[in-house]
Amino acid sequence: MEQQTNTASLKIKRTVAALAAIGVLGAGGAMVIHQNNAGANAAAGAPAVPVAAAVAPATAAAPLVALPDFSQIAARNSPAVVNISVTGSTKVAYDPSAQAGNDDFGNDPFFEFFRRFQGPQGGQRGGRDVPTHGLGSGFIVSPDGVIMTNAHVVRDAREVTVKLNDRREFRAKVLGSDPKTDIAVLKIDANNLPVVPLGHSSDLKVGEWVLAIGSPYGFDSTVTAGVVSAKGRSLPDDSNVPFIQTDVAVNPGNSGGPLFNTRGEVVGINSQIYSQTGGFQGLSFAIPIDLASRIKDQIVATGKASHAKLGVTVQEVNQGFADSFKLATPEGALVANVERGSPADKAGLKSGDVVRKVNGQRIIGSADLPALVGTSLPGDKISMDVWRDGKIVSLTATLGNAADKVAEVAKSDSAAGKVKLGLALRPLQSDEKREAGISAGLLVEDAGGAAANAGVQPGDVLLSVNGRPVNTVEQVRDVVEKSAKSVALLIQRGPDKIFIPVRLG
Repeated sequence: MEQQTNTASLKIKRTVAALAAIGVLGAGGAMVIHQNNAGANAAAGAPAVPVAAAVAPATAAAPLVALPDFSQIAARNSPAVVNISVTGSTKVAYDPSAQAGNDDFGNDPFFEFFRRFQGPQGGQRGGRDVPTHGLGSGFIVSPDGVIMTNAHVVRDAREVTVKLNDRREFRAKVLGSDPKTDIAVLKIDANNLPVVPLGHSSDLKVGEWVLAIGSPYGFDSTVTAGVVSAKGRSLPDDSNVPFIQTDVAVNPGNSGGPLFNTRGEVVGINSQIYSQTGGFQGLSFAIPIDLASRIKDQIVATGKASHAKLGVTVQEVNQGFADSFKLATPEGALVANVERGSPADKAGLKSGDVVRKVNGQRIIGSADLPALVGTSLPGDKISMDVWRDGKIVSLTATLGNAADKVAEVAKSDSAAGKVKLGLALRPLQSDEKREAGISAGLLVEDAGGAAANAGVQPGDVLLSVNGRPVNTVEQVRDVVEKSAKSVALLIQRGPDKIFIPVRLG
């Protein structure tokens, strides 16, 4: 036995020497081997060790990353996660040929919610009300039965039933619902209920592990896990919610359920998925709990939620706009329109401004601005760093209430001739100005070349170039001649205004 041990030791030394010779191990490197032969270790007088093997360079060893164990989080918090079932009615397109063979989810409006990114399917043959049965999830935030969920889970609901983890069922009252942020608050008549701890979504980091608990397709207390894929994600809706994007498996029925961090704190409410099939395809989105908690507090106090408003229409700053406005990087929110009498108007914000920071926070994409405003309350003051005429201007705005009506902004102007852009321009006549409700600008009579390729059309009204208002063709030529790569044209088309970048040369 001793001879066998010496032979094994000699083989290890020869292996180390060979690895060092080819550069796998540095000179003086170490090779640590945990043998799975317990008898050999015992014979050598050494204790038995687990099965494992690793080659470690002498310089720097790679850190070991332990996978999280979510079992304690699931056991501790599952009792506070509830199943929500609703009955109601919805108006659907009537198609007799489609009535046969519908499965249980065919008439489920919440299943359709998860397919919101798909295009419209089929034509309508009239509408009729049909009974619906929907499923969702929620979580208890107060021992006296206050529950948070998604607004779309209880939309059009006549009756809401909450089933607890211990199988008890309660009829729930909807205290309030806010479709803008997709948050709803329910109340059941119960006491001494388990609750989930609330964390801070602002502390989340991309790549951090997260856990979802919910009732996908009605399967109670289902646990799925993944990582945070992105933060502050803007989706193609009017919610202005800075969603948390994850790769946690979320399916119909998970809506309204909690998203936990590795400390077992709720950091989000699972709300949507991006799908072409109706099922999970690797992208799920959760409402940050910091925003959801503010909405919940408003609903509990008043039965509704109020949203702040700045009063601007913004566009993305691409490389063309960055070149036009002489920005070092294509970042910020380009102001295309400012509502007359709005908080933005009172603060001095103008079309052509590029908002670069709000309250010291960088605005990278245009969606960042409405997301920041959306997390504020009416009456809050925000400070803005705005790029205007090649320099930063500081402005302060007191946010208004999104429910307040604001007078429409006056529409703009007119001029004449043919310029380098490929535009034929002329001043507007007095009656044209009056009809359009504008006082200055140039009418596009014909569009060709670079401007037409960029999307400018005959009948458009050119209001400004690179943020400078224009009333004559000479003013347009002057700005274009001083621009190297591209120009940004503010165009009015009908009632709308939009910036169009045009590449020169």
